[in-house]
Amino acid sequence: MNHRKTCCSRDFTLVVAGQIVSLFGNAILRFALPLYLLKETGSSALFGTVTACALLPMILLSLLGGVLADRVNKRNIMVGLDFLTAFVITVFYFLVGMVPVAPLFIVTLMLLYGISGTYQPAVQASIPALVPKGRILWAGAVVNQVGSLANFTGPVIGGMLYGLWGIGSILRVSILCFILSAMMEIFIVIPFHGRPTEKRILCVVKEDMKESIWFLRKKKPVFIRICFMIAGLNLFLSSMITIGIPVIIVERLSMADQLLGLTQGLLAVGGMIGGLFTVVFAKKLRPGKAWIFLLLCAFSACVMGAGMLLAEQLRFLKYLILSGTGLLVMVFSTMFSIQMLAVVQTQTPAELTGKVVACIMAFIMCAQPAGQLLYGLLFEKISVETPFIMVSTGAVSFFIALYAKKILKELGGEEDNA
Repeated sequence: MNHRKTCCSRDFTLVVAGQIVSLFGNAILRFALPLYLLKETGSSALFGTVTACALLPMILLSLLGGVLADRVNKRNIMVGLDFLTAFVITVFYFLVGMVPVAPLFIVTLMLLYGISGTYQPAVQASIPALVPKGRILWAGAVVNQVGSLANFTGPVIGGMLYGLWGIGSILRVSILCFILSAMMEIFIVIPFHGRPTEKRILCVVKEDMKESIWFLRKKKPVFIRICFMIAGLNLFLSSMITIGIPVIIVERLSMADQLLGLTQGLLAVGGMIGGLFTVVFAKKLRPGKAWIFLLLCAFSACVMGAGMLLAEQLRFLKYLILSGTGLLVMVFSTMFSIQMLAVVQTQTPAELTGKVVACIMAFIMCAQPAGQLLYGLLFEKISVETPFIMVSTGAVSFFIALYAKKILKELGGEEDNA
């Protein structure tokens, strides 16, 4: 606790600064690589398939990341993985244009997503180690704001770079970002007490996961129900946004790459606004009422689909509706997710935080590959029914919000008794 009070400012600031640079590099890559693939192949089904395949190692390695976050110095994890990411992108830079597009993108994205899955538990687990318990919600919102800021500037700047100089400029900038981030993170001091073991790493992973699952089943079963709820949102709403927006803007509306970058940036602005609202209204927000934000997400998705029914001559108005409602979805979903993560972080013992967060993240991410594959096929096979796809997604999200209302009542009761 003394370390938290005396070193919180310096070390937490370094974590945030490293995240700004690292996540900006991630953001321009997430914008440019899918766009390059979509424009090279013109297939939304292949786009969805590649994206789905890329998520699989992220799911598996996030479990390993949770174990490592509790047993290895978190700073070393962040530094090593940032350097490794720079190396992977460098190899990709020299191979692009020389080998077939689909296998190159599948392998590269699988590596990048796998690294990200291992990296994020270390960041999330470092927050309770660096800030007082009463400021965890604030710190989580700050980290979320950093991610949203990077996700805003990344697509906007990435769209400009891509339009002017192509994918090569994106790759060079991202390599520089990850190297710079790793060098900054070297100077972070995170309290760490190793848990020595003579067992093999796979045995350690297995035992730690058993410990996490036991905690979730016996101590916090409400967390499991929350996981199912969020997994449902990832399967439908999140996957529709991830696959649908690029496909609609690039293929259906035939907009410029810069406008896609602007929309992706606006989605990040939505995340920033949601994080800001969470900070400002932190004392008034109650987890038991968080289902209302999911209801607002569902309504926004329905409006998004209705906007696609406008005449073809109004394609710029359709673009504005798509971007505006996407922004609203991000505002409300961010306010919901920050509250849920803060609940997990505050109600989980410190020695289990990394593993439990990783276990939850892995579970809820399992739905994303299936959802992205599904929507890739839907947008290609029944492209004329785009409004129906989006409104149906909003309707499903509405029922998920009602399910969430029942679950979060229990969570609200626990908060009242705390």
